[in-house]
This record gives sequence, C-alpha cells and structure tokens, in this order.
Amino acid sequence: MPNLAKKVSLNVEENRSSSIDARPAVKPSSDKSNAEKPNTEKTKPADRMTQLIDAKQDAQSKTEPTATTADNMSAEELTRKDEQSDSTDDISDGQAVAAPSDVSSIDSSDPLAFELPDNEKRQDFSDDPTIKNIEDKNGKRYTTLNLSSYAKQVNDAAWSPNMKVNSAMTIKMQALLDWNHASPGPIDGGWGMNSKKALINFQTMKGLPATGKMDQKTWDALIKKIPTDKPVLVTYTLTEDDIKTNFATTPAGSEAKSKMKGLYYQDIKEMLAERFHMDVRYLDKLNTNKNYKAGETITVLNTRAPLNQRINRVVANKADKTLYAYNDNQLVATYPTTVGSDATPSPQGSFKIVNKVKMPWYKATVGNGADKKVHMLPPGPNNPVGVVWMGLSKPSYGLHGSPKPEGISRQASAGCVRLTNWDVLEVYANIENGATVELK
Repeated sequence: MPNLAKKVSLNVEENRSSSIDARPAVKPSSDKSNAEKPNTEKTKPADRMTQLIDAKQDAQSKTEPTATTADNMSAEELTRKDEQSDSTDDISDGQAVAAPSDVSSIDSSDPLAFELPDNEKRQDFSDDPTIKNIEDKNGKRYTTLNLSSYAKQVNDAAWSPNMKVNSAMTIKMQALLDWNHASPGPIDGGWGMNSKKALINFQTMKGLPATGKMDQKTWDALIKKIPTDKPVLVTYTLTEDDIKTNFATTPAGSEAKSKMKGLYYQDIKEMLAERFHMDVRYLDKLNTNKNYKAGETITVLNTRAPLNQRINRVVANKADKTLYAYNDNQLVATYPTTVGSDATPSPQGSFKIVNKVKMPWYKATVGNGADKKVHMLPPGPNNPVGVVWMGLSKPSYGLHGSPKPEGISRQASAGCVRLTNWDVLEVYANIENGATVELK
C-alpha cells in the first residue's frame, strides 16, 4: 500500500464522541467538537430528537431527501478535515501483513513475512473480540420496549407519494438499503452522497430505473423481502463484556502506534457505532444522557441479516466510489468505497484475490533514505487497514477496512480499495480466494 502519507482521510476528532450539536457528549470532547457540526445548522437549546423531524424541510423536494448536507457534514467541512489529516500522517509507505505463528519459519522472500520485535512475538490476536463485536449478534437481546416517540416514528414510517421529507423517513430508507445489502455506509439520518448512491445501486440491483429518487416501485422492492414488523430502531442492554472490551486512545504517529498492544476501539461508543452500522454522532443523538454502563438500555439500529451469497467477482469503480459484488453475472451487493486518489491512483485492470487476513498487522514505513524507519502497527479496528486485508495479485494492493468509516467515499486511499469494517467483513465472509477484482 504505497505512499500512504499521500492518502487523505477524514480526520474525525481523536475521541470521536462529540455530538452533532453543541451539547457535550458523555465524555468531554476535544476542542474540535464544534467543527463536527454541519455548518448549516445553528446550536439548538436542547438535544431533542423530535427537532430532527421536519426541521427546515418545508422548502425541500417532496419526492426525495435533499443532498445539501453530506451525511451530516458539509462538503467544505469534509475537505478541510481531509487537508488537516493529510498534513499529520507520517507514513510514507506500508503494507498489511499477517503475523506468522512461528517466527522461525519466516520466508524472507514471502511478501507477507516480517520479523517481529521480541515484545510483539508474544501477542496473540486470534481471540481478539473485535470481529465478534462487529458481526456477531448471538446472545445479545434486542427489544422494542421503552422506545422514544422518535424511535417509534422511525419504525412506523412508510413512504407515500408527495410526502414531505423528514428524518424518520430518511433513517427508515437508510436501514432498508442496509437490509437489502445496498450499503449506505454509516447510518446517520442525513441524506448525503453515500445514501443517494445506495438508492441508485439498489435500483440497479432490482432492474429499476436508476434515478436515485424514491417512487412506488422502488419502495415496494425495498420492503418486499423484509418482515412487516421488523423495527428499524431497537433497544439493547449493555453487557459486562461490552464494558470490559479493551479500549485505548489511538496516538498520533506510527512510532507511538507501534508501541500499543493493539489499535483498539477508542471508546465504547466507537465500538457500538461499528457494531450497529451507525455514525457515532447519530448514536449520541439517540442516547443523550446515557452513561454506557453495564445493564443500561440504549437505542440502536437493527442491522441487516448476513448476505449468504457467493461472491466470485467484484468491480471497484473510482468514478462511482462504489464496490459492486457479483455472483457470476448477478449483482448481489454494493458498498460505498474509496478507490485510490489522484496522487496515488489504483492500477486499472483485472486482478485476483490471493490472500485473506483478519486482524492484519501493518508494516509502516516512515521517511526516506537515511531517515527511513519501519514500524509494525498491531491489529485492531483503528489499524490503517481496519480489521480485514484481502491482497490482490498486484503486489501491495488490496481490499481492506478503515479506521474512519465516516470518511468512506470522501477521503482518498493510497491506491487500495477501502470499505467500512462491517462492509469489508461481509465481503470477506462471502468472497473466495481467486475471485476476480476489476479496478476501474
């Protein structure tokens, strides 16, 4: 994954726990919290979810959600954050690697081989709970008890022609797209480019006119295979295991990262947001004044069922910022993605998946010439390639996760194909070694 210092990634604040209004989250947020707000909104006196519904919508289109905000962040704000992140990244080159179980058997000619420092040879990530946190809901109890009036409005929302745009309907549409494996990325109640792309992709999957606008045929297709009583928002009771998960602030700089035991979630809200396919700020909105303690009940998104479709070909289209997943010629899923950048474009052509690694290490190179240093960054959701690496037959390139899901489709990658951690896990579970990857 060459020239990683040139990538531009969404620089969400270090704690990533600020709300999208001026009210502080459970933990004090950094001094950049005000920058997390859409610059089109004024500070609200209270954090009431009902203020999201119908707010400033009367003048908007009656047939589709507006795209004036980019999933709760303006384009100008995203660009500014990208530039900030680009200026602080110290990695000049790097590659995802699988940690060998037997260091003595390392083949130096193997591109996945490397020598671990002594203090890292003892670390075993085979039982790390990160993957389970994202993809396993077994044993976790979800109910519709004690839902707020807003959550009930979301669950009861139904589309009709000429209806006014409102937050409840927007969340319902994002959830339906997620359930139908036309991923909108982190669900946040804002209808930005990833949501509109997901609607277009769903229409394409179903052979409907790809207008990006809701109509009766699209709505009927969205709900066709979904149980009529499936709620969008549900309540979930936090467990002791949730609270005892390893959390640690991700430091700046590769050398500091290399000294971490793992690049864990930074706090419980970041973990829960990934588990439930949500933007952290929307999770905050739904759970104002929650302390995130064991036994406490919070409101979360009811996520999709497993895809359970064989994937033997994917197409990563830079222009569309979308990964298209196929079972032979049938389009079975789509995901928002980042495919290279102007500075480090992805190679064009057809390649093969040659290896699949969960919880990869990352070999980061910093500097050049006499100043060149190499640091081994441990696995974790905040690893530069997230929780999965799927290497291509083109050396150093692959499909992988991301430590910043909010930035997918907005930041740039160093030539690789970047997905949210939950989306890349879905691809990982269904794609086979030898599958074709077309980069366009």
